[in-house]
Amino acid sequence: MKPLLLASLAALGLALTACGSSAPTASSPTSTGTISAPPVASPSSSPASATPSPAPTPSPSATGATQEAGCLSRYLHGATGLSQGTAGSIYVVITFKNLDNVSCTLYGFPGVALAAGTPVTDVGQPSTENMTTARELVTLQPGGYANATLRIADAGNFPPSVCTQVNTTWLAVIPPNQRIPLLIPWKSVACKGAAKLLSVTAVRPGNGGNS
Repeated sequence: MKPLLLASLAALGLALTACGSSAPTASSPTSTGTISAPPVASPSSSPASATPSPAPTPSPSATGATQEAGCLSRYLHGATGLSQGTAGSIYVVITFKNLDNVSCTLYGFPGVALAAGTPVTDVGQPSTENMTTARELVTLQPGGYANATLRIADAGNFPPSVCTQVNTTWLAVIPPNQRIPLLIPWKSVACKGAAKLLSVTAVRPGNGGNS
């Protein structure tokens, strides 16, 4: 009896061993590594604008450049200086004095008219530019002078058809590049009409030889 039992137990053990040694299952495939997508830039990391900022304009103090302002009529005193008569005309120096406490400049030709009345009113044609003189920039220091020479033709040189003679008492002188005239006492005879009596030079430095 016991030999038969032992034989049965041995057969059962062999069967269990066979079951435990069954064919192995296929192993999981080896990992090949994950390819990550490139990161998407966030709005905060967007490139800066390509538009350049405008360069600052240098100030005069930074460049060392200085320039005096043009002389204003209200800071100028006008006067007549030396005068000289010739056949058919008279030449008179007009002076400009800087009354301001800073320097200023004059450039070009003044405008001149003979004037009379109250209020003072221009009579006849204004001055023309004497082109034999060239423009130059004249700097007037405080208390400094510039001058121009005015030629006044004799009204008697012109026929009545173009010159109705009128006595005048003023020179209305507009400094270069200004609008307001300086009124300078001066007695003369103007022409009301087409006759042109006046011509004037460009301004020059100094007082024109006046003492």
